[in-house]
Formats: sequence, structure tokens, C-alpha cells
Amino acid sequence: MIKAAGPWRRYDRFEKGEAMRAIRVDGFGGPEVLVEVEAADPVPEAGEVVIRAEAVDTIYVETQIRGGWGEAFGFIPPFVPGGAAAGTVVAVGEGVDPGWLGRRVVAGPGTKGTYAELVRVPRALLVPVPEGLGVREAAALAHDGVTGTGIAEGVAIKPGERVLILGAAGGMGTLLVQLAVAAGAVVVGAARGERKLALVRELGADAVVDYSEPGWTERVGGPVDVLLDGVGSDLGLAGFGLVRDGGRVSAHGAPSGGFADLDPAEAARRGISVRGIADVQFPPEEIVRLAGSAFAEAAAGRLRPVIARTFPLAEAAEAHRAIEARLIPGKALLIP
Repeated sequence: MIKAAGPWRRYDRFEKGEAMRAIRVDGFGGPEVLVEVEAADPVPEAGEVVIRAEAVDTIYVETQIRGGWGEAFGFIPPFVPGGAAAGTVVAVGEGVDPGWLGRRVVAGPGTKGTYAELVRVPRALLVPVPEGLGVREAAALAHDGVTGTGIAEGVAIKPGERVLILGAAGGMGTLLVQLAVAAGAVVVGAARGERKLALVRELGADAVVDYSEPGWTERVGGPVDVLLDGVGSDLGLAGFGLVRDGGRVSAHGAPSGGFADLDPAEAARRGISVRGIADVQFPPEEIVRLAGSAFAEAAAGRLRPVIARTFPLAEAAEAHRAIEARLIPGKALLIP
């Protein structure tokens, strides 16, 4: 049974006394290292809350962290993976307004250990879920809505510009397609396979190309003003070659194994501005602002997160297998 000190700190989750369930990584490796365990119920410290997670976001980099990149991101086994979730506030710590109790919120990017039924969250990373937006949709926007909105603001897409989006069928790629279309751009979405290309067309892209096929750059249809590279490595480098002089690039993705190795000297010579992964590492106040913007657009029906599949929390390993196999167009969520 969860207990927390203080007259207005309460939990209503485990009245039957069962233990919390979480996913733990005891050592880096394949998806099989994601194991469901019983865990101690979290108690909020000062400036924190605990949420009952109803939907847990997943992103590709979490498979890379689990697979061996963890130490570079500050993860040392054993740890509970995950960095964002949506649910309801069930306990608040000292110094936190008790008015948060019972509210639907997202634990924004930067939260630790979200592959769990209960998640401890710094108050600074709480984002209210507005009326008109479901909790699962909010979870699907938790990472990608923040990063995608920040990328779109950073490159400042203008009406009539040609925008090439690599990884256009992924969780963030699908949002970037919609944001570029809304900005009035001519959008070329690049992805792998007809199923994913059909999704990108449905989201409003003017053209699609399959970058798994030889000569794909020739089918982009000429130079582009903006490259949004959510893939990296050789594909990102090939896309960079299509950017016209004076264009803009966001090289923010590395699911192909690494970020695109762009030549800064060449970019400078051609007057191309390049934004990287460091440019989308936002402080808490920006995370809350960008998430709030994405949530408002989604609640108004102007932005649609594509939730391809949901998995029970206990099947986190299956979710990772599907993500790594590129079987998920859009988002995969874990449901505690």
C-alpha cells in the first residue's frame, strides 16, 4: 500500500495492497533485458508529484539506450527506462500546490523511469492535458510534440518553400509533415516501404520517396530549401546534398546508427545553417511551452499524433522489437 506523509498527499491506486509494476533493465542488451518487476511505490519529494501512468511514450533512442548507449545518456543498470508519460496526479510533495491532485498531465521529457505504473515527476516538467485531448494522444506528443514544434520553430518554414523530411513516417516525422504542410510548404516525405509512404501522403505531403531504393535522391524533384533529417548517417548526408545554397537543415535523428556527418566548412561555404541535436535539448520551461503548443494544436484538430500500436507495459520488449524492426509507422505506446 502506498503511503505519503502530509494531509493532502494521497494515493488511490493500490487500495488492494498490490505492488507497483515496472520494467527494469539490469544490463544492456537486446529487448529481452526489459523485464517486468515489482517495485517500491514512489513517494514524492519536495517539488515533485507522482502520477498514475495511463500511457507511456516510447521513442527510438530508448532502444539504443537499452542496447548499449545508456552510459552516454547517464543510465547505469539497473534502471527503469523511459522519459515521458501521461496520466493523473495522485500525490504531491512538499511545496507543490495540492490543486494538481486529480489533474490529467504529461510528465514531460526529462522525467526518469516512466516505464512504470507510478512515476515520480518534477513539478517543473508537468504539462496539463487540455480538454479535447485524450491521455494517449497527449502521451504520443510528449517527446515528439516538443521536439517537432521546436524544430519547426527553429528552421522557420515559409510558404512555398520545398521541405524534405527524412523519416517522415516516424512519430516525429508524421508531426513534422503536418507542421510543414500547415506552414504552406511543398513537402516531400521520405520513408521506407509503401505502407509508410501511404501514411505520409495521407498526412498531406505533396510527394513521397522511398529512400530504401537506389537513386531516391533523384526522385525528390530537385533542390530543397529545408531538410529535416530524422534518420542520420548516409541518408542524411545524401539529403544534405539536395539543400540549395542558403537553405536550412535540422540534423536531429540517428536511428540509422549515427547522426549525419555533415561538413561544417561546406555548409558555411554554401550559406546553409545547420541545427543539430543540441539545439533541441530544451530547459524545463521550454519543454512545457512547446508541449503546451503541441497539445493545443492537437486539441483543436490541427495536429494529429499517429498512434500505430499500443502494448501492455509487460510487453515492453515486444514494443522495442517492433520499433527496431521498423514495423511501427507513427507511435507505439505502453499501457500500464
